[in-house]
Amino acid sequence: MLKPMVAVTAVLAIAGSSIAYAQQRRGGPDSDGSSRFQWHYRLSVDDIKAFADARIAALKAGLQLTPDQDKNWPPFEQALRELTKLRVDRIQARHANGQQQPQTDPIDRLQRRADAMSKFGVALKHVTDAGAPLYQSLSDAQKNRFAMLARFLRSPHHMPRGTEANGAKPMAARFQEPATANDRA
Repeated sequence: MLKPMVAVTAVLAIAGSSIAYAQQRRGGPDSDGSSRFQWHYRLSVDDIKAFADARIAALKAGLQLTPDQDKNWPPFEQALRELTKLRVDRIQARHANGQQQPQTDPIDRLQRRADAMSKFGVALKHVTDAGAPLYQSLSDAQKNRFAMLARFLRSPHHMPRGTEANGAKPMAARFQEPATANDRA
């Protein structure tokens, strides 16, 4: 008789707390009268530049390049900086156009988006072209560090969720081309 009573009490407590939690409104006043609305900090252009500089410096420091590998670094770094500049320019243009009436023509919006994607594609191609000699000169350990430290180069929507412990490929293997039948023979 005691076990069913404890079970029913536990279920009611869990259900009651779930209902009470679900009824709380976001942005409602707390007991002290303050709003629970949380401001989201928007990065300034200077912040974006500073974080990009820090990420590039961290990538170089983490790779611990040899003198021979260090010769391939400047073109790669320049390409990364150009990619950052493209992002900063896009943000500044968006802020400058923020005071203007937004255009609602869907074809015009698609054209602007296509232009932006083309520019980004060219800059990204420049990063890959400049980074290929550097990446090929890295050891396997450096390639793993590169994959971990260069996460900012990948889209956050396409980041891998698995780890090596649960059967996923090692980080460096994710960025290498798959072996062909000739390579396996």
